[in-house]
Amino acid sequence: MTALPDAPPAVAPPRSPGRSPGTRSRGPRLVRTALAYVCLLAVALLVLVPFAWMVSSSLKRDNEVLTVPIEWIPREFRWSNFAEIWDRIPMLTYLGNSAFLSVAITVLQVLTGSFAAYGFSKVRFPGRDALFLAYIATIAVPWQAYMVPQYIMMQRAELTDTYWSIILLQAFGAFGVFLMRQYYMSIPDDLCEAARIDGLSEYGIYVRIMLPLSKPALASLALLTFVNTWNDYMGPFIYLTSNDLWTVQLGLRSFVGQYDAEYAMIMTGAVLSVLPILVVFLFGQRYFIRGIATSGLKG
Repeated sequence: MTALPDAPPAVAPPRSPGRSPGTRSRGPRLVRTALAYVCLLAVALLVLVPFAWMVSSSLKRDNEVLTVPIEWIPREFRWSNFAEIWDRIPMLTYLGNSAFLSVAITVLQVLTGSFAAYGFSKVRFPGRDALFLAYIATIAVPWQAYMVPQYIMMQRAELTDTYWSIILLQAFGAFGVFLMRQYYMSIPDDLCEAARIDGLSEYGIYVRIMLPLSKPALASLALLTFVNTWNDYMGPFIYLTSNDLWTVQLGLRSFVGQYDAEYAMIMTGAVLSVLPILVVFLFGQRYFIRGIATSGLKG
């Protein structure tokens, strides 16, 4: 029986000249990436426009701030504005008052928010979810709806024109509880169960396990609370009447007269008031972004 001859090897058809499939698919992807970066750059520039106008106005005279069209580059850079403002108003006192309130309220909100969030996420008790929903629903209630009752309470307690009125009212926040609970929900319950089996109390679990694992969320809550308290105007405006207790936001009102305002000085003070927030954000942006990104993984 004769053996059949081997079949000739298959020859691949010659490729047509041109780009490879990988190169063709990479082209549209690069275009989309470039367009995304262009859009992000445009949005970033739009966000920075008010800040650029504020810095430019702080280096002008009063009659040059509101010119039409806007002069982005001052005709004469008046660096003396940043030296004169310290003599016009007690700027250092205002900055110190804002820093004290911001730090105190931030520490209390981080403490109370993280502790309450641990109870709502890792401790089982009847009505836990209903109570959490009712507490979070208070975020939807505008502050103007209970502003007057709060003031009456502080007035009867003789706490108006003191820092205690602002600290006590802002020491608790539903948003902080929500943010921390969402982060705690991403931590496995097995860690808490194992700690309970080992005899660790709930307070010990909160201090020794939950807090060390939630540094990004704590940093995010601290940064958001600090910025919100630093920029608060209505709270100090309602409860603080003594000039020695004013924050920097109230202190800038000193440049607003009955018929006109010193806009250059207002912008100079605004630039000085933004610098502490900018420094805090630059140092904590890594934890802030990580905490915001991971707080919604599970809920």
